Amino acid sequence: MHPDLSSHLHTDECNGIIRQLLDCHKEHPMKKFVGACDEYNTAMNKCFKKEYHLRLQANKEKSDVRRKRMGLID
Repeated sequence: MHPDLSSHLHTDECNGIIRQLLDCHKEHPMKKFVGACDEYNTAMNKCFKKEYHLRLQANKEKSDVRRKRMGLID
């Protein structure tokens, strides 16, 4: 299972991989069930994981700024 594939939610890099995966599914409507598109799916999952870690780091930095402003950390 994967998250929503809407283009506004992902980076250009991930959007390119998503397009390749969807094109593969169109080109191989039956073979997709036996692994014809697995390489694109794996690449997409790795890209989503990278996006997740980037978002996590950005949120941590925002949180640190807020906490400093509130005087909760030095």
